[in-house]
Amino acid sequence: MTKLIHIAIIWIIGTVSLYGQYGISHLYEELPQDSIPKSAVDLHTALKPAIRQPNFLSLKREVQPKNNYFFIAPAVDVNGGYTSQMNYRTGLGVNLQAQAGKWFFKVGAMGGAGSVDSLFNTRSYYYEAKGNEYYYADVRGRISYTPNEIFNFQVGLDNQFIGEGSRSLFLSDYGVPHPFAQIRTAFWRLEYTVLYQFMREYVPGAWKSKYATSHHISLNATKWLNIGIFETVLFQPKDTLLNRGYDVEYLNPVIFFRPQEYSLGSSDNVLIGVSLDIKLGNHMFYSQGILDEFNLREIKNNPSWWANKYGAQLGVKGRFHPVFGSLFYRVEYNMMRPYMYSHVNEMQTYGNQGHVLAHPLGGNFHEILAELKWQKRKYLVKFFTTYRLKGEDKDGFSYGGDIYQPYTLRPADYGNRIGQGLGRNTSRTILTFDYEVWKPAKIHVFIENHLIIQANTKQISYIPVIGVRSQLWNDYRNY
Repeated sequence: MTKLIHIAIIWIIGTVSLYGQYGISHLYEELPQDSIPKSAVDLHTALKPAIRQPNFLSLKREVQPKNNYFFIAPAVDVNGGYTSQMNYRTGLGVNLQAQAGKWFFKVGAMGGAGSVDSLFNTRSYYYEAKGNEYYYADVRGRISYTPNEIFNFQVGLDNQFIGEGSRSLFLSDYGVPHPFAQIRTAFWRLEYTVLYQFMREYVPGAWKSKYATSHHISLNATKWLNIGIFETVLFQPKDTLLNRGYDVEYLNPVIFFRPQEYSLGSSDNVLIGVSLDIKLGNHMFYSQGILDEFNLREIKNNPSWWANKYGAQLGVKGRFHPVFGSLFYRVEYNMMRPYMYSHVNEMQTYGNQGHVLAHPLGGNFHEILAELKWQKRKYLVKFFTTYRLKGEDKDGFSYGGDIYQPYTLRPADYGNRIGQGLGRNTSRTILTFDYEVWKPAKIHVFIENHLIIQANTKQISYIPVIGVRSQLWNDYRNY
């Protein structure tokens, strides 16, 4: 009877308080326990990092964290492996979190050096290459204020992720962190988010600023169906017409951007997307569709027109709780038409500091991936495999794979298809063994085994990696 009363009290608190005073979770999440919640119309999970909420089904008293606390721990990132030669990355820093009533603060800082190699590079805010080595400083953090159960306000230097997939076609944490401000509101079955992003690109000679404003609506239509709508506009403070700074029109938290863009007479980059997620117990079918440009007449008459720029995602994931641990699985398909996310120059491209803001492959690809994760207490085994067809540029033309190449360099207006240009078929399989050393500081030791097969060149590479790392943010090596 006592347990039943405990469950009832926690459930009542949870259903009344859409946003609790429980801080902000990490983007890094090995077993996404909160991405497939028990059926509840007031829980929205597609935007990460999530605002922490009570675990409604747990009977442990520690699920209710203290209103005030301070936590500090060392952060470490030391790993190395053999590609064509020995490569490495080192980093030392600090992990700090604090909460005082309705305020929450966290920061992770890391600095070090590494080898200029695709596996050991870092997408940090400060990066300087010198020969075959680089030096970096990475700081990610946020301040959160939750005045009541309806509103949450955040500012910081960090990434966001929108979606239920391994990849996101809307907004991903793959790229370089950047300053942001965020407003989130939750009421009834809706969660509405406004995100202001402050980014930059290195144009020969200097860094130049560019901005983005994004809206995301999450509607739990039923206990098993979630519908999401996403829109974003990316613009530069100075174009050929005027120096406008951050357009006040784009500060409006509820406006639709495409009409606003036309009213400004600008060529700002606007993208819109829709997601559909279906929960069936501990399993979920999820999808995303993203649209950059679109012409219905061309779709009907000439679907290969270069400016029919869109992408799609379809996946299924779930978990089991066998007697020997927790098991998570995922199968996902992603596709992107040529020239998706690209524009006339880097200041209007959907990217930041040379990296795409969404799917790491950019445009012009098919991809299918699968993953399996098994966890037992401190032990974790991960299996990940992916196959992709990616079209790359050649002969000085842009074939729509590199988003930082202007679409004005395209070789033709029609006849565009996925895989055009220099088509490469690549498979990557990763087997990881992981052991948790210190849970509060999220420090793990791991061994990774990478097997990469280039079908076009019939090249096979095996890369072993060993290291110790504070898992404060994702370190993508799987694309």
